[in-house]
Amino acid sequence: MFRSLSVPNFRLYVSANLVSQIGTWMQRIGQDWLVLQLSEDSGVALGVTTALQFGPTLLFSFYGGVLADRYDKRRILLLTQTVMGLLALGLGLLVAADAAALWHVYVLAAALGVASSLDTPARQSFVSEMVGPEHLANAVSLNSTAFNAARLIGPAVAGALIAASGGDTAPAFLVNAGSFATTITALLCMRTADLRPSAPVPRSRGQLRQTVAYTRQHPDLLLAMLLAFTVGTFGFNSQITIALMAREVFDLGAGAFGLLSTAYAVGSLSGALLSTRRSRRPLQRFLVVSAVVFGVLLVVSGLMGTYYAFAAVLVPTGAAALVFSVACNSFVQLGVEPQMRGRVLALYFMCFMGGTPVGAPLIGWVSEQFGAPWGLIGGGLVCVVVAAGAGAVLSRGRHVRLELHVVPPSLQLHVAPAGPDGATAALADEADGEVPGEQPSRDRVRRPAR
Repeated sequence: MFRSLSVPNFRLYVSANLVSQIGTWMQRIGQDWLVLQLSEDSGVALGVTTALQFGPTLLFSFYGGVLADRYDKRRILLLTQTVMGLLALGLGLLVAADAAALWHVYVLAAALGVASSLDTPARQSFVSEMVGPEHLANAVSLNSTAFNAARLIGPAVAGALIAASGGDTAPAFLVNAGSFATTITALLCMRTADLRPSAPVPRSRGQLRQTVAYTRQHPDLLLAMLLAFTVGTFGFNSQITIALMAREVFDLGAGAFGLLSTAYAVGSLSGALLSTRRSRRPLQRFLVVSAVVFGVLLVVSGLMGTYYAFAAVLVPTGAAALVFSVACNSFVQLGVEPQMRGRVLALYFMCFMGGTPVGAPLIGWVSEQFGAPWGLIGGGLVCVVVAAGAGAVLSRGRHVRLELHVVPPSLQLHVAPAGPDGATAALADEADGEVPGEQPSRDRVRRPAR
């Protein structure tokens, strides 16, 4: 489960990243609460802030991927982490001086989005340089585990800190600013001789078209990006939906909001830990089923009428979200050539987070017009419909059977080839689990599709 931690550089990086991510989640809770304070509980303002923070993903992520493929990823991360720390410090000082206005939050959220869009492709592709392909699937899962352990700790600490400060969000921003120092220190202390950098890609014209063409030639990557766009746009809006449910439906304060976020994070951490057991590339049908399950749980959570019932359903919802997220990330990382990894990951995160500028304000508007529960219900329905449609396309020409087992509890999708092209279908299904450049084993090819 923890075999990638045997790599010293990755062990150092994950430890520092956990501390930094705790600060990041504290800032997210503080930022959401600050916007609600400054805008008199406006769901639209909350959606606009989220859109400004994730909007730069559409404009700059691909450029971040090009930089990650072209230059030293470690140096890129040193720069981006420093900038994000300074932005957190600036917002904290504004709030501490009682000088923060809503437009300040908008501007700093957009600037943070730009830095993050350049940071994400380098950070994600840097994992493979630390651990190599043999530990990559496990490292991606452990990285997500650290992220979600931080999601478990950060919101609870932020909620308690804001409540103890009488509603003042400045401490959350200042703690986050200091937490970036841990990642910067870890990057500086790494053994550079142990890294496995990919060959730098020279500067050339048409690199965006080359990446799009490469992705179009791989239908499995197209599926992952379609599902990532749908789930990222309409499903991954917990920072908005949970805040609005806490304020509007249950009429609760920052402490309760932090506990709801923690309940979601408990599930997310559980899902991430489950994902560490994976040692190979997920199958396409696993992505489809996990997206459908997540969408169904979103709908169920929106139907919960009490605080405790809502908190309870957030746990499996968070688990389903992370099972899908980790599987999709691993699926893409393990399905591309090393020289294309930065750019394809950038395109992937453009899909995953680039829809947020549309989805976040839309979910905020739906919640304002029809009630906060409909932000969850509507987003969940879209995820279910799109994922089920993708599953229907994948199942053409095959016999599909869904099995639900009570003891032990499990949901299994069996896909068996049908017709004279059955052998081809079986091999295509098994090819989902292969890593480019590796030879499939004889046993793996002979095993029938399940």
